[in-house]
Amino acid sequence: MRNLTFIRALVVTNLKATLALRGAFAIQVVFMMLNNFTFFVFWWVLMGRVTTLRGWHIGDIELLFGMVCVAFGLTVTLAGGVRHLGRFIDEGDLDTLLTQPKSVLVYALGVRSQPSGVGDFLSGLMFIVWSGQVTRSSWPLVLAGIIAGAIVLVASGIVFYSLAFWMGKVETVARQMWELLITFSLYPEPLFGGALRLVLFTLLPAGFVGYLPARIVRAPSMANVALLAFGTAAYLVFAVQVFERGLRRYASGSRFSTFG
Repeated sequence: MRNLTFIRALVVTNLKATLALRGAFAIQVVFMMLNNFTFFVFWWVLMGRVTTLRGWHIGDIELLFGMVCVAFGLTVTLAGGVRHLGRFIDEGDLDTLLTQPKSVLVYALGVRSQPSGVGDFLSGLMFIVWSGQVTRSSWPLVLAGIIAGAIVLVASGIVFYSLAFWMGKVETVARQMWELLITFSLYPEPLFGGALRLVLFTLLPAGFVGYLPARIVRAPSMANVALLAFGTAAYLVFAVQVFERGLRRYASGSRFSTFG
């Protein structure tokens, strides 16, 4: 409960800091929404010609894209520090967090917030509504899928960036791996098969970010819900263990600084 209260305080503080510069905040939100709509033009043009892609229609792709966008928006808005975790580790910036009475990982994740994530969140909701795949009764499944996707995104980021505990400067490689995960999450599930499909449900868990949540909304199944819950919990526990084990190896950077 103390961690939940602390997380809420971090979120409120970040939102206040973000909204203090309202003009910059509005510009980032609008441009991110335009970026997402521009990216999806490809699908509108393609599906206008072929109508179906291995059983997927434009509405299915809009649902998938929307759920991933909302999950990503929540991730960078509420836990934007995950994208800076490698730098915090490599440059010794965890020193300041180690002196705090709260969880180092929770503090590191919540210490940064990306305003453009609100643009991802809003545009994602629009895509979900436009998809025509969601009824009033299926919104709880949409919400559960989005939350699960966001948790897996955060957990994956923790694992990728925590490699800095053992390998030093991994910022570029870790960012590329995380972005690759997001990219694969945005494409329809039937496009991938064989060994790549296995990778996308294990080492690079795009299946738990986009495919499985979208599949649950399109065709609800208790087996898929259980698989999503188990996979999400497993990735989160694994990520926390990786960070905690790495933290034991952490070498202080002798930094005297504050986060704000």
